[in-house]
Formats: sequence, structure tokens, C-alpha cells
Amino acid sequence: MADNDWKKRLGVVYSTNPDFRYEEAVQAEAQTLEPGRQRLIVRIDRRQRAGKQVTLIEGFVGTQDDLAALAKTLKTKCGVGGTAKDGEITIQGDLRDKIVTLLQGMGYNAKRGN
Repeated sequence: MADNDWKKRLGVVYSTNPDFRYEEAVQAEAQTLEPGRQRLIVRIDRRQRAGKQVTLIEGFVGTQDDLAALAKTLKTKCGVGGTAKDGEITIQGDLRDKIVTLLQGMGYNAKRGN
């Protein structure tokens, strides 16, 4: 059944060849750079959040698991909620200065944005 998953083939034209096998492209995840080579930008954002402030950490290069682990560490040390997806970490509240010092303490090259 897993061999016949039609959702992965949306947008593919029907083939009359009985031996045709659809092969999907596999995207390799980027290897996680060591903290000293990471260039993280810590900025504040208020757009599309009903006026609430969130702190965004952008520029992380690595796997989703490492991004989630870094987000969990920051959320725990700041005592707030947040999320990690699409290569950026969102932390609730304006904690730019605290996050920059935490990241620099962990060895990351972090810079405060706007």
C-alpha cells in the first residue's frame, strides 16, 4: 500500500507504460554547522500577531532535530513558549538581549537585529 501513495504524485501526468515507476526526488538535509560557524540574527517581530511581540532567531543551518533542540534549550532558559520551524526559532516576548547573551555563551555567533 505504501508503494501506491497517490498524494506524493499529485501533478504527475498519467502514464500508459505498465512498467513505469514514479520515483520522487529525495532532498538531503543540510549538515549542522558547528556553533562558531553559525551566524544567527536575533530580531523582534510584531507583524500578523495582533500586536504581540515575538523574538525571531534566523540563519540556523542544520537539521530539524538540532534546530528543535536549540529552541527547546532557549525556551527552557527563558521560561517562555515558542516554536521552531522553517529554519527559524520563534520565542514569545521581547527577549532579544537575553537570547543573544545565551547564544554567545553557547558559542554561537549571534547578532542583535532591529
